[in-house]
Amino acid sequence: MKNIILTGIRPTGKLHIGHYIGAVKQVVDIQNAGNYDKFYLMIADSQSLTDNAGNVQKVKDNIIEVALDLLACGVDPEKTCVFIQSEIPALTEMTFYFMNLVTLSRLKRNPTVKEEIKLRGFEESLPMGFLTYPVSQTADILAFDTNLVPAGEDQKPMLEQAREIAKSFNNLYGNTFILPDAIVPNEKSQARLVGTDGKGKMSKSLGNCINLSDSSDTIKQKIMNMYTDPNHIKISDPGKIEGNVVFEYLNAFVQPDSFKKYLPEYENLDQLKSHYKKGGLGDVKIKIFLNNIIQEILQPIREKRKTLEQNIQQVYKILFNGSDTANKVANETLKRMKKSIGINYRDIIKID
Repeated sequence: MKNIILTGIRPTGKLHIGHYIGAVKQVVDIQNAGNYDKFYLMIADSQSLTDNAGNVQKVKDNIIEVALDLLACGVDPEKTCVFIQSEIPALTEMTFYFMNLVTLSRLKRNPTVKEEIKLRGFEESLPMGFLTYPVSQTADILAFDTNLVPAGEDQKPMLEQAREIAKSFNNLYGNTFILPDAIVPNEKSQARLVGTDGKGKMSKSLGNCINLSDSSDTIKQKIMNMYTDPNHIKISDPGKIEGNVVFEYLNAFVQPDSFKKYLPEYENLDQLKSHYKKGGLGDVKIKIFLNNIIQEILQPIREKRKTLEQNIQQVYKILFNGSDTANKVANETLKRMKKSIGINYRDIIKID
């Protein structure tokens, strides 16, 4: 069986380091390992409209921003088919047929959907498009005969629902779709970074994120203002690691050679944590250490992004070429789907 991978990202803002460590780095690592036959990376603008229907311009503007960030991080269009979701009409029709195979109560039980509904405060104003986006995601996955989907803990319920819908379709209409499996990320790439202020999820709207495209000065300022331990007032005071944003980021981003480069008096992160907990280590020192690590990661990304910005037309060409490729594949899958259902009328009814 061929290994076909698909993942997606919503264009609701420039990508930040939470996106990088939680998804984008994994995408690039998988891409460069080359253990697949086809890799699809979808910019999910249609899905973004489920909670941005009144702010279409935001979604439109951020398609190119997300594309620039992805390419700057190392996504290679020669290896990965990067496409725009709304450019693939077959996905909408497939979603419609899949909706007949899942109940409203089942959608409401999806823990990821429940959490997202709570996060957005929809309550009784819940758009149907948002509630049914797991069905749309099922179409996204199955349209390309995807068998492997990168998925962190929060996305596993979505993949499980896609498997359920695929099973239901196969049981009802015959074996048509592959049941996709998750690619489980390594521990670091599973990190769901809190905001720099320590208040929940990193978010542009909350102003608590470090964007991949931020200047070096902006990055340093954000890191130096990070939330640590409010009771760690003097350097001599013992400090808490739990809930300390700087250490949460160090857990995610520190590299084997980070200490040798930037803090040689310590051998590893455990040693640094131990010193902080017993007292005698100031917040400024650990923030400078984190800043050096983040700057090393983001500088080449920022420079490549600036180069890409000089030729936006070429970036759009990459997106449109990828969308054309994805469109052909999805159309063939839709034909197969309709044949299984038995509504491929032009194939079964011959008119003289």
